[in-house]
Amino acid sequence: MSLIAFENVVKKFNGFPVLDGLSFSMEKGEVMALVGPSGTGKSVTLKHLVRLLTPTSGRVVVDGVDVASCSDRELEKIRSRVGYLFQGGALLAWMTVAENVALPLRECTNLSQHEIDEKVAAALAAVELTAAAEKYPAEISGGMQKRAGLARAIVRESDIVLYDEPTSGLDPVTSVTINTLIRKLNRTLGITSLVVTHDLSGALAIADRILLIKNGKAVECSTPAEFVKSTNPDAREFLAAMKGETI
Repeated sequence: MSLIAFENVVKKFNGFPVLDGLSFSMEKGEVMALVGPSGTGKSVTLKHLVRLLTPTSGRVVVDGVDVASCSDRELEKIRSRVGYLFQGGALLAWMTVAENVALPLRECTNLSQHEIDEKVAAALAAVELTAAAEKYPAEISGGMQKRAGLARAIVRESDIVLYDEPTSGLDPVTSVTINTLIRKLNRTLGITSLVVTHDLSGALAIADRILLIKNGKAVECSTPAEFVKSTNPDAREFLAAMKGETI
């Protein structure tokens, strides 16, 4: 059984389908890059996994549980397993990096201060940010803010992490650092990662499979090596657009 499955998911806003029969599955420990034109439903897809949105029809299943119809207790169990790295990092400006990372533990657990401190230290070490623990978001770079957001996403020992444009707004060198970190966490912690990205070179470097969505449907799902050689017209068009070519 797949860890994550979208089964013919339709999501309509004001009668317009943003997702239009989206189907795909992910295995435990897999890194999947979700790519496609802007407005095609990539971020909407992520939100369905933690029931920030529910399907108009179809099913979203996480570890055998239908997310849309499960009980509140089952939903909380799923959400406790899922870390979410928001596009902007979403750090609170008045808290230090360590305090930002600790926030999910303070809000959602009954851990002691000592236990919280230990978990925060481990999460910051995992993203190579220990030295910035006592700094405020305004005192660190955009790349470090993303890493702090990632530490917060994994501090509850999440085994699934959803990334919404993790390299957006970052320079190429910092983007490589973030992508390397995503792959490192997958390798060392076994984290299953779904990465929404416009960074095709990064997707090709880190993903086990690349899922191309167009008009709310999955039109290609293949390994990076297969993706770049695909004869699928939608994949060819997307690859050409990313390279600034015309076809």
